[in-house]
Amino acid sequence: MSHRNVQGNVRAGRATLLNGVCFSVVATVGMLAQPALADDAYDIFAVPDRPSLNFYGSPGLIDMPTGQALPDGQFAVGVSSFGGMTRTTMTFQATPRLSASFRYVGIQDWNSNGFETYRDRSFDVRYQLRKEGRIWPSITVGLQDFAGTGIYAGEYVVATKTFDQIGSIPGSFRLTAGLGWGRLGSSGSIGAPFGGPRPAFDAQSRGGSPSFDQWFRGDAAPFAGVEWQINDRWGLKAEYSSDAYEAETVTRNVFTQKSRFNFGAEYQYSDRLRFGAYYLYGSEFGINAQLQFNPKQPPAPLRVVPTAPIEPRPSRASQPQAYDTAWAQSQSAPQTLRDRLKPVLADYGLTLVALQVQPASAELRMRNDTYGAMSVAVGRAARAMAQVLPASVETFRIVPMKDGLAQSAVIIRRSDLEALEFDPQAAEALLAVTGFGAATPHLPGAAINDDLYPDFAWSIGPYVDPSYFDPDDPVRADAGVKADFTLRPAPGWEIGGVVKHRLLGNVGDSTRLSNSQLPRVRTDGILYARAGDTSLENLYVSRQWKPGNDIYARVTAGYLERMFGGISGEVLWKPVASRLALGVEANYVKQRAYSGLGFQDYSVATGHASAYYEFGGGYLGQIDVGRYLAGDVGGTVTLSREFANGWRVGGFFTLTDVSSQQFGEGSFDKGINLTIPVSWFLGTPGKRTVSTTIRPVQRDGGARLNVPGRLYEQVRSGHRAAIESEWSRVWE
Repeated sequence: MSHRNVQGNVRAGRATLLNGVCFSVVATVGMLAQPALADDAYDIFAVPDRPSLNFYGSPGLIDMPTGQALPDGQFAVGVSSFGGMTRTTMTFQATPRLSASFRYVGIQDWNSNGFETYRDRSFDVRYQLRKEGRIWPSITVGLQDFAGTGIYAGEYVVATKTFDQIGSIPGSFRLTAGLGWGRLGSSGSIGAPFGGPRPAFDAQSRGGSPSFDQWFRGDAAPFAGVEWQINDRWGLKAEYSSDAYEAETVTRNVFTQKSRFNFGAEYQYSDRLRFGAYYLYGSEFGINAQLQFNPKQPPAPLRVVPTAPIEPRPSRASQPQAYDTAWAQSQSAPQTLRDRLKPVLADYGLTLVALQVQPASAELRMRNDTYGAMSVAVGRAARAMAQVLPASVETFRIVPMKDGLAQSAVIIRRSDLEALEFDPQAAEALLAVTGFGAATPHLPGAAINDDLYPDFAWSIGPYVDPSYFDPDDPVRADAGVKADFTLRPAPGWEIGGVVKHRLLGNVGDSTRLSNSQLPRVRTDGILYARAGDTSLENLYVSRQWKPGNDIYARVTAGYLERMFGGISGEVLWKPVASRLALGVEANYVKQRAYSGLGFQDYSVATGHASAYYEFGGGYLGQIDVGRYLAGDVGGTVTLSREFANGWRVGGFFTLTDVSSQQFGEGSFDKGINLTIPVSWFLGTPGKRTVSTTIRPVQRDGGARLNVPGRLYEQVRSGHRAAIESEWSRVWE
């Protein structure tokens, strides 16, 4: 339930949505609800573009990898189990050739540190050196468990070739052969082609850090296999494994290995879901479930209500009086045109902020609360202006606004809109004649929309707060009701807060209290969860403004997050057409009491200098250098990929002057960020998103303050690169 009041105008508020577990449930249900494959949805006479997954959750046979790559942007989630071992893996094809995987494993009877089931986390990375061609196989090099405890550490080079129907045998065949090191070189070794011996892995001192000195060192062993895709449903697999499973079979008796051969059958249940059953190592039965989906292919196509066609103006020669500019002499003209334009924009899903008109040009400042793609908002604003403004107004300057900040000025000629609307290449043609410029901080003489302030919005809804990777209970969660509000008394000002009331959950039940050697700025999270069922997550006042055309500023004070309160200031330099942005943030905060409104004794000055860069193609980079909450100094590197429909996937790591021993488990901070637009599921326009961060472990080193409303994402969403990236939708 939500509500927003703007001096008598009632509009839909922002719905409150969840993260973590909620995302997992919604995504899984959405994927599995898809219809089964049509008979012709899988062409067995062509090279399949959706490889099946192995027990490690990456393109492969059964336990061994293949040389294939997933389709660009593809997500794959694999859950496999055999011999008392369960592996859950998420793989993302970050580029057409590069993929990364994060894996969580449970091993029964491992008998380590007193745990009945041993839990382990690991990362993989693969790079396809060569794509499959008519003659050449696909060739891939991979690092398995290169930054974990090392129990699955191994490297490989593998090639795969696909053959169409052979003789009268139906279906297609994939033949795979490779060479493995580490785990994948432990059975049937043929020597050490790159030298050896392989250094031993010390999980105590190096767990969580890359082991460069191990890669492709020591004994190597061959592996091979074949996959027969019989038809669009059924497939059979057989492989020769090069993994001796020494730790599991010789040292710890997790299972018994009697053979190096594995066999399996798989069934393609739907376009996204595949199941398999297997007989492994001469002694064990196993199962595997594989879910694949692509952000580029939503479950429901996005539905946008069309606008009316542009009505061309009469020619100057035939009706010169239509272009008379006498109307501009009236002092009431800006207000009159504002009042005429405002309802048209509202019908198009936009909000008029201000309108400045001159005889031959007009600048519209508008707010887009509806469309994830700013290009859709720009195109609709231009058509609304063409529908309302006098014929003499030729040049439109459209300025997207975000919380009082003027982002950029998109400059479109009205005559181009009229001429190109039905052009076969309308989007590309319009972009070629569209300009982008800086928006001034203020717009003198404009007719302001007086109904916008004060703007009060509130919402009440469910929440789920997950906690991952506790060895005693891998997934914990608290759930309940969350209420939030925002009050914007004037442009650029915001007062906001969030209150949560827990109805059920077990995050506070964990017995793994902090053993950190650093100030406990994050590892005391369990104590905050135990403090009470009702918590004030944040309560703050914020002011943001533009000191100059390319400069943006923010000051925020109050309870900034659940664990810290204080004051935060930020300045960002971001020209409209520049891929580069630079920012500085400074904060002084105190640690909040576990319950109530008070503070503890710990305080810290923290802040960062940041550089942001848009590489193109949806790839973004960010580097933050400065002081973190525990007083450590260092930097964070973040690489992300953003899709045109709003999906965003990124990975980050932080290195500071804290040693791996001081940091504790994991050696350094690292993780995965995931943001999904709700519109991807629903098929209706909207700007709501579901976000979560998956960390292998949360420690105190490299911990950064969580501040609401940081500037960069606000600003860049309305700048040239973001608008151009989805310009194909400008006519929607």
